[in-house]
Amino acid sequence: MSGKIAIVTGAGSGIGRASALALLQVGYKVALAGRRKDALDETAKLAGNNAPNTLAVPTDVTRRDDIVALFAKVKATWGRLDLVFNNAGGGAPPVPLEELPYETWLSVVAANLTGPFLCTQEAIKIMKDQKPRGGRIINNGSISAHAPRPFSVAYTSTKHAITGLTKSTSLDGRAYDIACGQIDIGNAVTPMTERMTKGVLQPNGTTVAEPRMDVKAVADAIVYMDSLPLDANVQFMTVMATKMPFVGRG
Repeated sequence: MSGKIAIVTGAGSGIGRASALALLQVGYKVALAGRRKDALDETAKLAGNNAPNTLAVPTDVTRRDDIVALFAKVKATWGRLDLVFNNAGGGAPPVPLEELPYETWLSVVAANLTGPFLCTQEAIKIMKDQKPRGGRIINNGSISAHAPRPFSVAYTSTKHAITGLTKSTSLDGRAYDIACGQIDIGNAVTPMTERMTKGVLQPNGTTVAEPRMDVKAVADAIVYMDSLPLDANVQFMTVMATKMPFVGRG
């Protein structure tokens, strides 16, 4: 895998940071994309001796111009692209479905669905014309791609939609040796899941603290998924805290 070129969105924290560092550790060059330059620089700093193999590109995935500029910079800098991890995204405050502001809905859709779609478009444009041809795209789906939490309509809807994007990309990418898979993550230890330790609303109306898992489990899974040759693909993988209440009756 040494010498492969990757883009990781949301690389300034959490799953994106851990995945970028894991890829760097096994020899990738990684473009770190995220909204905050200081957070991207901190990720590069954490890479230690691998820091020269990073490229920090401030990117807001809700802005098409930012995404186009990101992929253009990677191509200009390194000449090719082997892996994209569409990881950036976010949720909305937990409010009853009928009370969710329209503007909040649009912002979640922009970050969680339109952003990965635009990144996928730009990735395919590079991957189908390079030599050797092809590459891999991995989408961050979430457990919410299978089942919702209460009051999560925007996040859950976009994560279900990511499954459609993954399947369509996997199908349409075949002609160009582009593989696409999805990783569905449950309760990794990141700032986004800190609230799990204090208790989150369950379908039966109770509030329960939920177990979490080391984010390294996710990062290692990303490395594995891209370790396969392009004639093999992990279409869907679920990596979750073993004791979280996802498997069972709500």
